[in-house]
Order: sequence, then structure tokens, then C-alpha cells
Amino acid sequence: MEQRNIKLVYCIGGTYNSGGMERVLTNKANWLASHGYDITIITTEQRGRKAFFPLHPAIHQIDLGINYQGKQSPLAKAFAYPFKLLKHKRALSSHLLAIKPDIVVSLFDNGSSIIPKIHDGSKKILEVHFSRFKRKQYQRKGFLKLIDTLLSYQDLNTAKSYDHFVVLTEEDKGYWGLKQNISVIPNALNPDFSTNQHHNINKAHKIIAIGRLAYQKNFSELIHLFSRVHQEAPDWTLEIIGNGPDESRLQKLINTLHLQDKVTLTPATPYIQTKYLDASIYAMTSRYEGLPMVLLEAQAYGLPIISYDCKCGPKDIISDEVNGYIIPMKNHELFVQRLLTLMQDQSLRERMSIQSVIASRRYDEELIMNQWITLFEKLLHE
Repeated sequence: MEQRNIKLVYCIGGTYNSGGMERVLTNKANWLASHGYDITIITTEQRGRKAFFPLHPAIHQIDLGINYQGKQSPLAKAFAYPFKLLKHKRALSSHLLAIKPDIVVSLFDNGSSIIPKIHDGSKKILEVHFSRFKRKQYQRKGFLKLIDTLLSYQDLNTAKSYDHFVVLTEEDKGYWGLKQNISVIPNALNPDFSTNQHHNINKAHKIIAIGRLAYQKNFSELIHLFSRVHQEAPDWTLEIIGNGPDESRLQKLINTLHLQDKVTLTPATPYIQTKYLDASIYAMTSRYEGLPMVLLEAQAYGLPIISYDCKCGPKDIISDEVNGYIIPMKNHELFVQRLLTLMQDQSLRERMSIQSVIASRRYDEELIMNQWITLFEKLLHE
């Protein structure tokens, strides 16, 4: 596809986290920068911290210092939010008017509602990395449930205010209910996660899970599930890779279940490839997702995947009984049964490994990035 010198600005809370959204943005921005696009990433929470994943040297980085996530009580945060939003709009407006971008892309972070109101001449794209039902899946009660309902309604209005809205799956597209200015563009695999690097799936009897140690990922349930199978497969281990607020609680659970020799919590690493190469199964018990990068990467390395059928993403990636297993939410018995089947059947793992590698080719980086370029060109010619 013909290259144009397009100026792009990406808006996100920060690039210092090790999460999937940060990894997707890094991969995308690096690809665009290496193909001659002028890329700026504008953050609100960076506060001098280094990007977790290495960024192309040509990428410009600006932090506005808004600090929406400051260490305040919920009430204090709610009171301060309108003032921070106003500060955010003024600071972002100043930078956009100076940069004069062709397109501004928001990753649906704090302040996403203000971006369409900034009249800098750019087209505005909103991309979402979580399910339409994310807020409802917090399952909070009382006043907090009401707040989540109102914010979910506001999310829809925010999506409508942009020139274009991009979701990760056809499933999620249906949940938003928009009839126009909406596209499905899945996450792309970085070439570093080469299908040529997959290994002997039976080399290590290890299950891995990767993600932020927080409510969404539901790792406590995974630990409980593993506790039910490890005695029948005593040579298998579980490694959970990530950082987050639940670390001490999860370690306490591991100790309580006497799994210290079988379950390991490992800090997040930007060199996650080695973890996939050292595993034989990938397991996911998330409460909600968007399109999990970890599942795309795991299948590129030929790992059979077992995952809850959360909204959204797993059913787009996993073909049940072909390259893994899809388990209905909260069906603990079936999860345990399928996990044991995988652990105890070497030939099954080998067959699913081959199918995982084949399935991963749908997310080739060139293929996905050309979808983005087609969208950029379309918007700029409207």
C-alpha cells in the first residue's frame, strides 16, 4: 500500500504499564514509525516513568501531567475529576494545535470524551480494548452499580461522538449497537512472536498465565482450579506472570493451599517470549477481555489454550477442541476436566499445537496494519 506522511497522535493514560493495551499501542506505533509515519504519543499519567515496552526512537512522547490516578479517596477523585478534565482539555488542545495532526486516536482512557471537542482540524478515532460490558462485569452493588450503569451509557455517547470507532471483535461490535462509523480491526501479532519459534510442546510440563494481578484476570480462580488437578499430574507446575495490586493476596492463597512448590508468581517482563517457549499450555480465567494479546501470542508459539468464554475475544481465537478449549463462565468442573485432559494427553497437545500456529496467521502484522492504513486513508478523503 502506498505510504503517506501522515501525522498521527495516540492518546493513552501511560506507556509505563506492562498490559496488553500498552503492548498493542507499542507494536502499532513502532510499525507506523518504521514505515515513515509521524507518530506522537500523548499521555496523562506517565510522570517521568520509562515506557515498559521499547518504543521506536522516532516516536515523540509528551506527558500532560494530569494524574487522574492520584492517591486520593474515591470521593476526592470524583470532586477533582472535572477540574482535571478541564486542565486536560486545555493542555491537549495546545499540543494538538501545535502538532497539527491528520488523525488523533484515543485508546478510550481518561478524558476520551473531550477529544472530539478539540477543533484542531484532525479526524478523531476511538479504539476500545475492552468489552462493551466491562463496567457491568465489575458486579458492584448499590450506588456503585448505578455509577457503572451511567458510565456505560456515557461510553456509548462517547463512541458516537468520534469520526470512527474501532472494536476488536465482531461479537463486541454487535453489543455496541452502532450502525455506521464502526469497524472491527483485531490486534496484530508482533513479528517477534514468530510462528517459526514454536517448540516441542511436551518439553516442559508447565501451564502459564500472563496479565495484571487484578480483579479482571481472576487469577485466584485459576490457582484454585490448579489445586484440584495437580495431585493427578504431580509433575506439572503453574506460572503466573504479571504485576498488580493482588500480588500479596494471591501469594497468600498459594501458601494456604500449600502450592508453593507448584505455583509461582513472576514479575512482568518485556521479554515475554521466553515464557511461552518454556510452557506447554496457556490458561485464562478472565472475567472480561477485549481481544487478549496473550492468547494471540500463546497460539503463535503453538500453545494449546484453555479459557473461559468471557466477553470478548476467546471465541474469536480458540476453536473448541481444535486448538484448545472454550469453557462456559464459572463451569469449574468442565475447566478441571479439560485441563486434566490436556495435561495427560501428549498427542492431543501436539495436534492442538499445530492448529494454534495455523490459527495465528490470521493476525499477521502486515495484514492488520494495512487495515488501519485503509481506515486512515478513507477518513482523510471524506
